[in-house]
Amino acid sequence: MNKIEIIGLGAGDLEQLSFGIYKKLSHAKEAVYTRTLDHPAVKALQEEGVRFLSFDSIYEAESQFDNVYSSIVSLLLQKAAEQNVIYTVPGHPMLAEKTVQLLLQQQEVEVEIVGGHSYLDDLFTALQIDPIEGFQFIDGTSFERDQLNYRNHLIFCQVYDRFIASDVKLTLLEDLPADYPITIVEAAGSKDEAKKTISLEELDHAMDISNLTSIYIPPAPDNVLHHSFEQLRKVIRILRSPEGCPWDKEQTHETLREYAIEEVYELLDAIDQADDEGIVEELGDVLLQVMLHSQIGEDDGYFTVDDVIRSITNKMIHRHPHVFKDATVDTVDEVYKNWDELKQEEKGNVRKSILDGVAKQLPSLAKAYQLQKKAAKIGFDWENSVDIWAKLDEELNEFKEAVQKNENVEMEKEFGDILFVLANLSRYYKINPEVALNRTNAKFQSRFSYIEQQLEKRQIDIQHATLEEMDALWDKAKEGE
Repeated sequence: MNKIEIIGLGAGDLEQLSFGIYKKLSHAKEAVYTRTLDHPAVKALQEEGVRFLSFDSIYEAESQFDNVYSSIVSLLLQKAAEQNVIYTVPGHPMLAEKTVQLLLQQQEVEVEIVGGHSYLDDLFTALQIDPIEGFQFIDGTSFERDQLNYRNHLIFCQVYDRFIASDVKLTLLEDLPADYPITIVEAAGSKDEAKKTISLEELDHAMDISNLTSIYIPPAPDNVLHHSFEQLRKVIRILRSPEGCPWDKEQTHETLREYAIEEVYELLDAIDQADDEGIVEELGDVLLQVMLHSQIGEDDGYFTVDDVIRSITNKMIHRHPHVFKDATVDTVDEVYKNWDELKQEEKGNVRKSILDGVAKQLPSLAKAYQLQKKAAKIGFDWENSVDIWAKLDEELNEFKEAVQKNENVEMEKEFGDILFVLANLSRYYKINPEVALNRTNAKFQSRFSYIEQQLEKRQIDIQHATLEEMDALWDKAKEGE
């Protein structure tokens, strides 16, 4: 069986090649395949008469790097079916070489890694960093933002051109300031080695980029990472520590309950006002509640925020088989149906009643809405809105009868029935009654504040204002909306 010998050329000139590898290449009878001709060792060997066949043209023809790598591997396997092949790559074959990884995964042809000099040693020396402090080596052509750990030394390789450099820069700017210092290293370990420290925003127009270019990002200080989850977690842990805040240290799940309710309602206010900055702030306050409860759980030894995240991640994946598995849905109604079935599967026999799962602490109007919503899912529902309107008329008449008889307990019961029917009516028209009433409360507060302001301007004490005066101002406030 023929085989493919993979040789690493190092990061510099011929001096980085061992004598054995140099001899193998310089005495090769057949043309040597190379990923790219743009390498000092290749150029030096060409001058000594070694014939190379490169895959540079594939880079120009393909728009996606994955296609480039698979095309190279396909051509190498075709040639290896006829004869033994020598294939050279920059650096070390086992360092950031996707074509090598693909070759090792296939079973058609034997693959042998002959060796090569890794340029990482030279890179660490050039940058004077110790990787034991935390180090991440990243392929500039294929990475995701959430893979980056900014507390580590970050080094990007495979930065072939300005387009890749620009992609790297734009991703980093999501997390780092434009003036953050980075270092560009060219041809580490060779006589042409060059280093230049610049600001991040200059990355894609600071100097020439080649396949020997590496980009170094030093570890970021805490104040740069205030947008990261880990930094938030660290801050909450400190607040709850013996050296932290007296108030935060004293909190329990029970003492924090009222704040959770407050923060959610403040978030709703910001949403109703279409206040983006307010939404950001209030979402932060809601997240603070999650983090405080999670830290209390960790301090007590029962759970951590990792358990919270794992729980919701598993739930979302399980309840969206049409996204994460092979289930198919065509409508939103089918999504709801699947969700309820999977939810029931998760709860098993824990919930005995269809109505189980409605939070006991919900405001009464919201609770009525949720109870009817659950009952409707198994068909216990009005067939049309006409019947609901008729039921509302019935309950109004019963309430009026109780009023005429001056029976307080019955009045309270019948008024509750009216509100319950109204909650059902809102569900039929896909209106959340709690949100609707909250809007009206805000509207009333705004209009009444206008009345107060106008009366104050006229130097009229609101306690002595007439109903006619207040009604006129109310109408003005309404017109202004």
